[in-house]
Amino acid sequence: MKLRQWQAECIDVALTKYINGATHFLALATPGAGKTVMASELANQLLDNNLVDLVICFSPSSLVARDFGESLQGITQMQFDGKMGAKGNSLTYQSLQYLDDTFWQLFHRFRVFVIFDEIHHCAGSNLENANAWGEQIILNIQNKAKYTLALTGTPWRSDEAPIVLSNYFHPTNKISCDFVYGLADALRDDVCRIPQIIAVDNSNISVVNDEEIKTFGSFKSLLAQSTISYQHIIENEKVIKYVISSAHKELKNIRTFNPDAAGLIVASSVDHATKIAALMKTYFNENSTVVTYRESDSTSIIQQFRHSASKWIISVGMISEGTNIPRLQVCCHLTNIKTEMHFRQTLGRILRITNSTNQEAIMYMPAEPKLLEYAYRVKQDIPFEADVVKFETMKAEVNDCINDNETLTILSGGTNLSSFKTKLQLSELDYVPADSEQLNEVPDKHFLTTSYEQVVNIFGRFKQEAIALGLSELR
Repeated sequence: MKLRQWQAECIDVALTKYINGATHFLALATPGAGKTVMASELANQLLDNNLVDLVICFSPSSLVARDFGESLQGITQMQFDGKMGAKGNSLTYQSLQYLDDTFWQLFHRFRVFVIFDEIHHCAGSNLENANAWGEQIILNIQNKAKYTLALTGTPWRSDEAPIVLSNYFHPTNKISCDFVYGLADALRDDVCRIPQIIAVDNSNISVVNDEEIKTFGSFKSLLAQSTISYQHIIENEKVIKYVISSAHKELKNIRTFNPDAAGLIVASSVDHATKIAALMKTYFNENSTVVTYRESDSTSIIQQFRHSASKWIISVGMISEGTNIPRLQVCCHLTNIKTEMHFRQTLGRILRITNSTNQEAIMYMPAEPKLLEYAYRVKQDIPFEADVVKFETMKAEVNDCINDNETLTILSGGTNLSSFKTKLQLSELDYVPADSEQLNEVPDKHFLTTSYEQVVNIFGRFKQEAIALGLSELR
């Protein structure tokens, strides 16, 4: 099959190292670059050259494991379902703890090539500091497999634990990779879409508590100087409506070129996802696909969305690393997970290049300090001498339906809303609609209307900080 240049080079380097006596190979490639195809072709060449007998792949989710199995089967033209006559199987890391001695005996009887997708999920340089998955790899695969291949797009762990089977440089403790293909490389080769990250902020925030009023000029100052949490911001109805309305407008524009383009909203909880889906239906008359860890058929739900022309999917812990939905081009980061690994993996969901006319990739997020830090680090990964960071203030649209006097209310604490003496009012149209069509009113009943003590009123126009990581002039 036709490989991308980086894939062919990585395979050549890996084969050379294996033939020269190395047993492990760590490949770092930016999310969306095509690690699955590279690993499948490497497995194919090892099988064709009679260097291995079996191939086993481990992945972080059943959907990714399924995709990997299909890729291995398609490229090798061999069976990869673990049944009689198969050349291997594609499993999840969760299954590691439940494999019996019959399975592990394969490593003594055959030359086994093991692929670890998103290896950063598996921690441990030894049994003392290993997590459950890392422990199984150390006990049953390390020094027993003929060859191992580790793949990652984010070669670190939030807990700073060592990644299993990996070597680190001292004293910097940076991981040692055998092959690196970063975002800058992918942009030069037209392998990934150019990302644009838009941070939504507010310039005039007022916190009312026990008749005391404090004002803040940004979400950053609000979070640093008050008891309001980031969870309150992303769960606030007006924040949600503003973010998804902006994203919906962008997606609508993209779909004029790419009719099947889609958007992803990463929510913080099942209730949060349900809330967002209700707002999407009420304000835009759009049905959203909701997929969470509670669904028993989540893999089927994602597969169905992948091959449909539906616009929006809302995920809680189900669409992140390795999930391949190339038609995703817009993303709303509305989760309370604020690690750099999760941020980059989420961004990676919209970076996979396709044959479509429009290749925009746009992420919306609140202007939370940590998220902004990660966004600027993504920018620094792109070697481009230009003013690639832009700051823009959103203008009110559609008959100025946003104005400086509209209030956005975030509630927190432990007192029921009905005990407040102050009447709370929410404006009906406090966001930028995608168009000027007549919009339905939202029923005033949401999960935010329970148990609170503080009232936060946010006035003024939202503003956007557009981090143009694009270099569109390179296109």
